[in-house]
Amino acid sequence: MLTVNNLSVQFGKRILFDEVNTTFTHGNIYGVIGANGAGKSTFLKIIAGEMDPTSGHIHLEPGKRMSVLNQNHNMFDESTVLETVMMGNKTLYAIKKEMDELYLDYNDKNADRIGELQVQFEEMNGWNADSDAASMLSNLGINEEHHYTLMGDLEGKIKVRVLLAQALFGNPDLLIMDEPTNDLDFETIAWLENFLANYENTVIVVSHDRHFLDSVCTHISDIDFGKINHYSGNYTFWYESSQLAAKQRAKKKKKAEEKKQELEEFIRRFSANVAKSKQATSRKKMISKLNISEIKPSSRRYPAIIFDQEREAGDQILNVQNLSASIEGDVLFKGVDLNMAKGDKIVLFSKDSRATTAFYEILNGNQKADSGTYDWGVTTNQAYLPGDNHSFFENDYTLVDWLRQWVKTEEERDEVNIRSFLGKMIFSGEEALKTCNVLSGGEKVRCMLSRMMMERANVLMLDEPTNHLDLESITAFNNSLKNYKGSVIFTTHDHEFAQTVGNRVIELTPNGAIDRYMTFDDYLDDEKVQELRAKMYAV
Repeated sequence: MLTVNNLSVQFGKRILFDEVNTTFTHGNIYGVIGANGAGKSTFLKIIAGEMDPTSGHIHLEPGKRMSVLNQNHNMFDESTVLETVMMGNKTLYAIKKEMDELYLDYNDKNADRIGELQVQFEEMNGWNADSDAASMLSNLGINEEHHYTLMGDLEGKIKVRVLLAQALFGNPDLLIMDEPTNDLDFETIAWLENFLANYENTVIVVSHDRHFLDSVCTHISDIDFGKINHYSGNYTFWYESSQLAAKQRAKKKKKAEEKKQELEEFIRRFSANVAKSKQATSRKKMISKLNISEIKPSSRRYPAIIFDQEREAGDQILNVQNLSASIEGDVLFKGVDLNMAKGDKIVLFSKDSRATTAFYEILNGNQKADSGTYDWGVTTNQAYLPGDNHSFFENDYTLVDWLRQWVKTEEERDEVNIRSFLGKMIFSGEEALKTCNVLSGGEKVRCMLSRMMMERANVLMLDEPTNHLDLESITAFNNSLKNYKGSVIFTTHDHEFAQTVGNRVIELTPNGAIDRYMTFDDYLDDEKVQELRAKMYAV
């Protein structure tokens, strides 16, 4: 379907890809993963023809159509929404446009050309194009009233969905998507998962959303050491099997036959769990391809994120009464009552992200509520990871000096101790002497997590903690919070994070809060809850 021949990419002395040879087969969905800077987005740009490799070439089977999810949100500002979607099929749109222009200047000569174009248009199912585009927009939650609106008049989040519809329009043979779930709500992501799970053609996608990768992928394409290796199965299978392979490699005395049996047993267990899963994946397709001979240890480094408690909290954690907040006349939430119990791990979310951020800022004394009170239990100590951490890094401290600001004992002040701490978060050697003003978004979050770990709190508050993190850090963070014995309030767009950590869901709305002790998936699937949500957001 798509063949990569002797692909090499080099920037100066840095070699990103070194003579890569691989094939992407029809009908498979490939999730491209790799450490930060491995070249995931670069690889997609080369496939899409937006960037030239240093050497080698990409070959798409003749007659096959490729579609790419557009990252430039302002590119189609002068076009209507419906038009923008139809532009996803460039050939079809060009034929339609030419026909429309010829009809405006109709004569005998034009009539012949119109006839030719109509034949092509019909072969491409063009007469249904408008209704197909409208149907896709509706599925993505964009009502008919917006279909003839100019793209430039839409807010950013709706633009993202229109561009997604554009990429999916017309059933392309090859679909290329870089982080398609960014800026989408949970409902839209669920629709996309279902859409792709039933998709018959080839998809190559880069994503940090593990639930998404698990739901849609039949293969994982791992970029490592300048090469690309395909592994059958979804992300969780790749992660767990690579971890198992690494453990086996460490046990040198174990016989080859015993290792083989252990791997076979792992595949049997994994397949049984996937078959029972509610996730949308084309499960049979994926399971039938699982292969023990492919399983290899990964070279990835996972940070050691471990939250300890200085002391265990008592039964009283947090009491909130009649809390309300607004911004410039917009009500974010009102009348929120909350009694947080020991061991609660609350998924806090809202359709308006400003509401959850305001809630955390109030609880941390950084913002005043419109009304209401909150009281922390006397045995609690809290640690907060804000969504915006900019103010923490407005200096030129080295990471060692930066982290030293939050030590609690003289022993902790020691450079060896702080370096050991930073090393666990993959700031080893010279990396620990980086200054704050040169850090990437992901590095800043890892620093903030180091700070939180040093605080040894028994209550954690996390506002979009997975933003800017790579898959390795997200996975390690997720596992750490599952094992954490204290209480947590967190907001995240990472479905897997919400589902596997949370045991209670609280949704903030302009008309009060919905509070349920249930998993995140059960909350989204509960019909009574969905009815209540519709009422609570109604103006």
